[in-house]
Amino acid sequence: MAKANPFTFISQVRSEVGKVVWPGRREVLLTTVMVFVMAALTATFFSLVDFVIRQGLSLLLNSF
Repeated sequence: MAKANPFTFISQVRSEVGKVVWPGRREVLLTTVMVFVMAALTATFFSLVDFVIRQGLSLLLNSF
């Protein structure tokens, strides 16, 4: 592997960082809200599944 000049490397890094498209405030807010909503929906779904399995096992084990 060829050794790179540190100054060339820093120049290339600055060039690549300049190409990054940073999200705006609105996009960050919307994606953050979407993450919280999806986390709440997922938690609700798994809570319901847990409840149904728990009730089913309770019913099955108490019937003997």
